[in-house]
Amino acid sequence: MEEITLQQVIFGIVALMMMVCSVLAVTSGKILRAATALLLVLFGTAVCYFILGYTYLGAVQLSVYAGGIVVLYVFSILLTRSDKNMNERIPRGRWFAALATTVAGFVLVAFLLLSHGFALGGIPALEELAPGVVGEALIGTGKYQFVLPFEAVSVLLLACMIGAIMIARKH
Repeated sequence: MEEITLQQVIFGIVALMMMVCSVLAVTSGKILRAATALLLVLFGTAVCYFILGYTYLGAVQLSVYAGGIVVLYVFSILLTRSDKNMNERIPRGRWFAALATTVAGFVLVAFLLLSHGFALGGIPALEELAPGVVGEALIGTGKYQFVLPFEAVSVLLLACMIGAIMIARKH
């Protein structure tokens, strides 16, 4: 039987924190608590990148997502001056839809893990990549290059900014 390494222990702790905080971000009644939980999930994602040896992506995760988006949301939340709870009655149909979506997602993840053997492989060997190589991979259009996901992230950032403006504007 294989020994558990420190990286695996840290990953387990961070993954558990991310799961708890992601549920809190969605179910919290107070909007600032939800934003704080989202911030912790984004920090956890950066920690996962650092554990895998992707220091450049970890730094981008911290600066863009954890730094930029959460600060944008917190400012928009504070500009609304809303101290009300967000507790509302959720209709029974939405609870059923949420439960069905959760079960379907769990089944899909379990199927992918078991059929492709991702869970059986270990953490890859740490190898530092030069920022130029990562940059070329991000903006390239060939195989294993990420111009489309990069553009999708820019659309996500635009949607976050529009959402923050909609939250912060006066009626």
